[in-house]
Amino acid sequence: MKFLHTSDWHLGRSFHRVNLLAAQAAFVDHLVEAAREHEVDAVLVAGDVYDRAVPPLPAVELYDQALHRLADLGVPTVMISGNHDSARRLGVGAGLIGRAGIHLRTDAAGCADPVVLADAHGEVALYGLPYLEPALVKDEFGAQKVSHEAVLGAAMERIRADLAGRAPGTRSVVLAHAFVTGGQASDSERDITVGGVEAVPAAVFDGVDYAALGHLHGCQTINERVRYSGSPLAYSFSEADHRKTMWLIELGAAGAPVRAERIDTPVPRRLARLRGRLDELLEDPAHTPYEECWVEATLTDPVRPEDPMARLAVRFPHTLALSFDPEGREEDGGVSYAQRLKGRSDQEIAEDFVTHVRGGGFADEAERAVLQGAFDDVRADDSRQETHR
Repeated sequence: MKFLHTSDWHLGRSFHRVNLLAAQAAFVDHLVEAAREHEVDAVLVAGDVYDRAVPPLPAVELYDQALHRLADLGVPTVMISGNHDSARRLGVGAGLIGRAGIHLRTDAAGCADPVVLADAHGEVALYGLPYLEPALVKDEFGAQKVSHEAVLGAAMERIRADLAGRAPGTRSVVLAHAFVTGGQASDSERDITVGGVEAVPAAVFDGVDYAALGHLHGCQTINERVRYSGSPLAYSFSEADHRKTMWLIELGAAGAPVRAERIDTPVPRRLARLRGRLDELLEDPAHTPYEECWVEATLTDPVRPEDPMARLAVRFPHTLALSFDPEGREEDGGVSYAQRLKGRSDQEIAEDFVTHVRGGGFADEAERAVLQGAFDDVRADDSRQETHR
């Protein structure tokens, strides 16, 4: 039996100031075509369908189109809610939609109610575990602690109990949205830390044939039977080196190895992270391949250059992010802010601030005079107010 495993669509999300709706629509086209081409038996969507609980209307329309197109294929789809989704909103009409072969699993209480498919080797039970917020579902599962490991472990016990009552040889697939130990995070996932602990061990999924995970945006293999598909698009520059894909998963008979193949998803524009002095970035021919990329530039000039974004845009018209990390900047050695200010005059503190925001370069004589005048005016005003009290 073959599955397409995907997750973290984040419909409605932008990349810095770039609207990604067209790129997300291209991904949906690709998903539908891949399901048709590979003749898959089901599509698995492991959460974060939307980017936020109340998504913009164009994102809802794209989601609606995706469901209709998958239903028209006649390929069952199992979809869970993630930590970015509103489970209640995503699950509206789940019973009716299920009749069309789109199976939404957004209610924690229904985690042990699988979608059951069959092939020449027997039945496969597909269980959908929506994102489980520990504080909200602890009582539902009778978990001993408010932690991701406790509630996910309790949910998996229910799933194993249901499996134990099924015919021998029944294979199982679990969709889950969680941070599993060993996974590599990026900058674009929302923190799900509870009590300082967010990761759960992969052993939580012992006993199932395949765990289709969502939440982390990089495609990765925790072990042969536990994998993240990653997001189909990059949502932060920390994903510049990611290869964005879906998993094509094939289950044979019970106990047989899982076959997994990565299927690349469309890339709207490559990402590049450039670092150096402004003149170097503008002149070095080694940067020519990045001229049409979305660019994050970190400038290392000792003194902040004038109008750097406009100058970068001449060579790199798709520059989206700019930061400064001046060469030779002295570290404070962990000294507290109060310690750094101790014994310094208001004038000296203000001049240091000018130096800091420039990334180097001290205030000149004229600027020091302006600062001194401002402080003199403030002190004079304070004196006048004190006199009239």
